[in-house]
Amino acid sequence: MAVTSEDRISEMRRRLKGFTFIELLASVVLIAVIMPVAMAGISLCTSLAGQSRRQIEAATLAKAKLTELVVSRNWESGDKSGDFGVDRPDYRWAAEVAEWTDPTVRRLDLTVFWQSRNRQRSVTLSTLVYPETQ
Repeated sequence: MAVTSEDRISEMRRRLKGFTFIELLASVVLIAVIMPVAMAGISLCTSLAGQSRRQIEAATLAKAKLTELVVSRNWESGDKSGDFGVDRPDYRWAAEVAEWTDPTVRRLDLTVFWQSRNRQRSVTLSTLVYPETQ
């Protein structure tokens, strides 16, 4: 009995109708293995993005507060710590004046603190300032 081209086409159509149970089972197992790894990666990326956002926000607040202290000269006699009010209740700041290699200059460090994942985080910015001569 000779196999005709119509028989071959009919056989190919019959084979291409769907997936076998083994193929479906292999797909489900593969997804079950890959999905937790992919979700852990997404979770890590989301967490790091949040931490980066908070760090950038803290650096921006530190820059603004440092500028305010230098311009108003409050670093010499004003408050050396505080918070950012109701707009930013999670952040606190502290300033410290230190000696510099040149005795006519002081180093002003401003640190912004916040809590993240039950740990205290901080960003510190520094600048050089000239005290008023007596």
